[in-house]
Amino acid sequence: MKHPKSSPSDAKVNEERRTFLKGVTTVAVASALGTTAAHANSDELTSQNSDDKNTVYRETQHIKDYYDSL
Repeated sequence: MKHPKSSPSDAKVNEERRTFLKGVTTVAVASALGTTAAHANSDELTSQNSDDKNTVYRETQHIKDYYDSL
């Protein structure tokens, strides 16, 4: 089966299609990387919060002074 000859307008459409697909691919990759970075940051914050839960409450002198002022 022979392919029909493409016209100059077909070349323009193909170029626009390629440009569109490149843009879509770029956006998809950027959003995937952004999601991964955000997830990594949330994991880091979660680990920091879990460390804070293991600390013991300490009444320092300035806290005692505040309680005395009430």
